[in-house]
Amino acid sequence: MTQQTFDAFQVIADPSRRQILQLLSKDSLTINSLAENFEMSRPAVSKHIKILNNAGFISIENIGRERYCTLKQDGFNELQEWINYFDSFWLSKLKKLESLLNQKASE
Repeated sequence: MTQQTFDAFQVIADPSRRQILQLLSKDSLTINSLAENFEMSRPAVSKHIKILNNAGFISIENIGRERYCTLKQDGFNELQEWINYFDSFWLSKLKKLESLLNQKASE
């Protein structure tokens, strides 16, 4: 069975996965603790957790018999790089527009 890979935007497209990330932004939680926040089966929550883990948004650490999920920066970096590219793009366009408007105003 091959592991399905998603890009960062596919990963966060799912509202349940975004909610998991929000919950983990407050504290590390066990998979069971996370599952208690959803009206879906534990295996369904585990599937979302596996996708988040594979995409680098969370890490899973075994402590005793529990598996704790913690936020990880890698997945967020991919999102930030994409957003930064378009921030630069629009900033460049606005600077060109400003230059053009200043040129027109001084004519």
